[in-house]
Amino acid sequence: MTRWVVLGSSALAVRVAESLEERPGDLLVVTADGDRASALLDAGYDVREAESIDEATFDGVADPAVVAALDADGSRNRRLLALAADVFPAAHLVGFVGRDGQQASLEGVADRVIDPQAVLVDHLVDRVGDAGVQVRQLNRVLRGIDRLAVVTHDNPDPDAIASAVALARLAERVGCEADVCYYGSITHQENRAFVNLLEYDLVNVGDDATVDDYDGVALVDHSRPGVNDQLPPETPIDVVIDHHPPRLPVEATFVDLRSDVGATSTLLVDYLTATGGPIAEDVATGLLFGIRIDTDEFTREVSVADFEAAARLLPAADLAMLERVESPSVTADTLATIADAITNRRREGSVLMSCVGRLSTRDALSQAADRLLTLDGVSTTLVYGVLDGTIYVSARARGDGVDLGEVLRDAFDQIGSAGGHADMAGAQITLGVLESVEDQAESLLDVVEVVVAERFLESLAAHTEQTVTGVYAPGVRDVDGYLVPADQRPDAADGDSDAGE
Repeated sequence: MTRWVVLGSSALAVRVAESLEERPGDLLVVTADGDRASALLDAGYDVREAESIDEATFDGVADPAVVAALDADGSRNRRLLALAADVFPAAHLVGFVGRDGQQASLEGVADRVIDPQAVLVDHLVDRVGDAGVQVRQLNRVLRGIDRLAVVTHDNPDPDAIASAVALARLAERVGCEADVCYYGSITHQENRAFVNLLEYDLVNVGDDATVDDYDGVALVDHSRPGVNDQLPPETPIDVVIDHHPPRLPVEATFVDLRSDVGATSTLLVDYLTATGGPIAEDVATGLLFGIRIDTDEFTREVSVADFEAAARLLPAADLAMLERVESPSVTADTLATIADAITNRRREGSVLMSCVGRLSTRDALSQAADRLLTLDGVSTTLVYGVLDGTIYVSARARGDGVDLGEVLRDAFDQIGSAGGHADMAGAQITLGVLESVEDQAESLLDVVEVVVAERFLESLAAHTEQTVTGVYAPGVRDVDGYLVPADQRPDAADGDSDAGE
């Protein structure tokens, strides 16, 4: 086991010894202070009292991994470390500069020098650096708001929910009352378990609640009102914190957009760390789950900052609770949607698309898109369906160099809204006049299939600079159920794009 040797009679030596006692491995304290030696002995420590420390002091001591000289006199620490280097040549030597701050006297002897002044300076720089400035600017905005609505994107995922909860807690620290608000529903089984088990208090904005009841609005995990939320587009926004790259300028009193991290939760960890103090267990657990989900267990668009944020959260998070969140039951509707996606799949090369028809829950789309991506030879998936007068689209990609967020924005921004990352994106398109064929369900879905598939494939082809497919028409499939390009149909010479109906 690791063995620590602490040398010195200062208060620092005692504090370090107390800290090391909680760690695995043997600990020996050597001090010339009789009173400190007695107190440590009474507390159960292994202590040797020695007025003059020499080689004989260490008789019978197994080779330690670390020797720390922590006397108040820096020059004495140098002598102690020089002796330790002779007795324990393999040990890692740590030296305290002492009250006189003689760091130079330890150079060449200590492997690690402890300089409290330098530590204090680094701490102050961290607190007043970029993160500190952002925290102060955010707090200044929050202090000017009495009641804040922290709005997630529609049908929020764990990253959005955890980020919103963290921002609400930050607001409450400066005297701003805050609620986490969302439009739509939370139907994904993991997301429901996430909210219920962590007992997050969320406000579903709808008939009985409105953001008009608040005098401030913050957006997390998205950046523009009316885009992926149901706020009026002209809604004034006070705070935006998001990790998605925006296509258009973002207007708000305070804006923090960093697309070089894998999750908005990572940004909130920065704020919580910069403000100091412990992170509450439910917040730490939520943020850790948010990072894990948005980075797909640290395998998708992950950054060093995401790993560092997770490391900060780990000691405070309830890992047993996360296990419960990750093992929820799956609804029959979700399984039915995944089954429809598999049955209706249409493939063009490495691209797999599927229209699942009428949706009972939007969250099932992303699960279906993830599932289809596991098929052999598939690098891009697009799954879409209709719910409450809106076409919802979910796309996934892996390893083909295509930025799905840009592909979907180019394909659908003119007729709806879209966004996301290189390998994970989504879109929503209001049916509008297409609802006039509501009484003819099959015809409506045929039209939806043409609109979504054509625009997606055209945009994908433009971004990959290659022809992905021919022109599609609904209902024309090969023996495997894949969509057949118009120029490959038996009657293509007749110019009838609707042949095969």
